[in-house]
Amino acid sequence: MVTNVTNFSRSGLSDWLIQQVSAVILALYALFMVGYFLLHPQLDYMTWHGLFAQTWMRIFSLLAFIALAAHAWVGIWTVITDYIKPVRMRFGAQVVLIVAIFVFLVWAIQILWGA
Repeated sequence: MVTNVTNFSRSGLSDWLIQQVSAVILALYALFMVGYFLLHPQLDYMTWHGLFAQTWMRIFSLLAFIALAAHAWVGIWTVITDYIKPVRMRFGAQVVLIVAIFVFLVWAIQILWGA
């Protein structure tokens, strides 16, 4: 019998759904950004600042950052559980990566909504 002590009661279906939804959000964000760059070939700081000063863009960017964090976590979790077999090492790697993803997410929120 296999015991997975770092699963946290998730199913493969929920992981798959997180990956798919987050991938769609990231694709939409990337397409929007590419389109914005193409429509503004002489992009300057004021135009860029004006875009990110709008609340809808901050929310869209925040959604993209959250999607990136979720997508990264599921992917990293899958790789770690496949390749790191000792439970303590796996747990340690997961804790380090959870903290890193959390720090990057908080940093992104600070950049988007900070002064």
